Amino acid sequence: MKLTEVTQERHIREFLQLPLRIYQNDPNFIRPLDDDIEQVFDKERNEGFKTGNCIRWILQDEDNRTIGRIAAFYNNDPSVTNEQPTGGVGFFECINNQEAAFLLFETAKTWLQKQGMEAMDGPINFGPRDRWWGLLADGFYPPCYCSNYNPAYYQELFESYGFQLYFRQYTYFRNTQESLRPAHYAIAARLEQNGSYSFSHLRKNSLDKYAKDFLKIYNKAWINHQGVEEMTFEKARDIVYSLKPVLDEKIMWFAYHKDEPVGFFICIPDLNQLIVKYVQGKIRFFDKLRLLYNKWMGRCKTMYGIAFGVVPEHQRKGVEAAMIVSASKLFQQKGQVPYTELQMNWIGDFNPKMMHVAEQIGAKVYKTHHTYRYLFDRNKEFKRHPEI
Repeated sequence: MKLTEVTQERHIREFLQLPLRIYQNDPNFIRPLDDDIEQVFDKERNEGFKTGNCIRWILQDEDNRTIGRIAAFYNNDPSVTNEQPTGGVGFFECINNQEAAFLLFETAKTWLQKQGMEAMDGPINFGPRDRWWGLLADGFYPPCYCSNYNPAYYQELFESYGFQLYFRQYTYFRNTQESLRPAHYAIAARLEQNGSYSFSHLRKNSLDKYAKDFLKIYNKAWINHQGVEEMTFEKARDIVYSLKPVLDEKIMWFAYHKDEPVGFFICIPDLNQLIVKYVQGKIRFFDKLRLLYNKWMGRCKTMYGIAFGVVPEHQRKGVEAAMIVSASKLFQQKGQVPYTELQMNWIGDFNPKMMHVAEQIGAKVYKTHHTYRYLFDRNKEFKRHPEI
C-alpha cells in the first residue's frame, strides 16, 4: 500500500471520487458537492488556516487503486480549550480493511504529533461543527446536507484502533403534521394572553432587519459557550444572505418580547433532497434551474433545523414551546409549506437542556453520530466531554 499527500489535481480527483466506489451499492448515499468538500482545504476560503493547518492523503493498493483517504488538521484558536493540545482527523473513507484504516490513522497521528498535538478527535471538520462532524453509528438514513454518512463498519475501525467515545450527537426527527402536546398549546395561549410576546416568520423583503435580530439573539444566547466568539453584523448579514437562494421565509421563525428579538428557530429546505442528490458533485447552470423548479414544485419534503435558541433571560418561560406552536399551526395549514418532516441539526449529549427541548416538542432521536478522541499517551486518563 502506498500513501500519497494530496498536492496535485489528480490526487484531488481521487480524493473526491473514492466515495463513489465505497458506496456504489448503498442506495442511501448522496454524493456531497465537490466544492463543499474542497472549500475546507482552500486557504482562501477556510479561516481555520489563520490559526492552524491541514494536510490530507490518499491510500492506494499495489494496483494503484485508491482504497482510502484521510485529512489531519489542528487549530490553535485560543477560544478553543482542551485538556491537552488536540488536533483532528476527518473526511475518512476506507475499504473494509483494518490494515489500511490503521495506516491512515497512524499517518495522521504522526503528523499531528510533529505539530505538537497530544490527541486527535475524529471524524470531525477543519471548520465549524455544523458540517462534516461525527461518525454515523445509528440511523443509516439518507444524510442531510453537509452531514457525515458512512458504512457501519467504520465504527469498528475507529474503536479497534483505540479511539474512545468523546460525545454522542443526536439528530432529532419530527413529523410536522402530528399535533403537539396539549401542554404546548396551553403555554402558547398563556403567552398570547400575556400580550408582550409575539412570534412571526421571516420576510424576504426585510433581510437586514432579520440579520440584526439574529445577531442580537446569537450574541446573547451563545457567547458563553466554549469556542464561540461575539458575532459582528457583517458576519450575521453574510449568513442570512448566503441562505437567500434556498430561503423559505415560512420556516424561519423569530420570537419577540415587546418588539425586542429574544429567540429564533431557523430551518432551510434540505439541500440534499432539493438538489444535491440529482447532480454528480457539481451544480451547473441547468442544475440551478432544476433547484428553482424543485423548490417551486415543493419536491423537497424535509426541512432541516440549523439553529434554535432563546436568550437566557427568556428561557424557561415557555418561549420555545410557543414559537414552535406558532410555526406548527402554519405548517399544518394546507398549501402553506410542502414539508412533512423536520430533522434538527445535531445536539450533543453534553447539552441535556436542548435535548429536553427537542423531546418536549415530540421529536425523537433519528440518527446518532459519535465524536471520538484518541490520546497519544495511552497512560493518560481519558475524560468525556467536560459538560457531560
